Amino acid sequence: MSVLIDNRQKGIEVDEAMEALVTQVVEKVLAYEECEEDYEVSISFVGDEEMRSLNNEYRGIDKETDVLSFPMIDFTEEELEEEDENAEYIDEEIALGDIVISMRSVREQAEDYGHSINRELAFLLVHGMLHLLGYDHEDEAAEKEMFEKQEIILKEMNLTR
Repeated sequence: MSVLIDNRQKGIEVDEAMEALVTQVVEKVLAYEECEEDYEVSISFVGDEEMRSLNNEYRGIDKETDVLSFPMIDFTEEELEEEDENAEYIDEEIALGDIVISMRSVREQAEDYGHSINRELAFLLVHGMLHLLGYDHEDEAAEKEMFEKQEIILKEMNLTR
């Protein structure tokens, strides 16, 4: 498994400890969801302007958001075929997708909710990873399932504050 991290902002320092946390979160979500494939995930940390531009371009919403996910695999089928035609392989890893996170949102939401930057970053990463794995929150039942999974994963990682 590969986790590629691209820091394109200057608001929060992304050090080795934060990069290690990102990798741990990605690994935990994949383990929790019992994903046995060898995946590659790309994580980008961006500023407000870039996040607003991406949100407008891909969702038609001209404002900032905290996290965007860009899945490269369609998980709507019960099981993936062994050689999914749509999967892109990088050194025999399946490119699962990209997650883009607004680091300003990480800081502000951590302050708003009274918890650490690491906890907020992990929350957004778990949320983004679940989107890459085919979960959404388009209706009440789907939202409940997704949010319950998020909380379980964060609790298992001792990231409740």
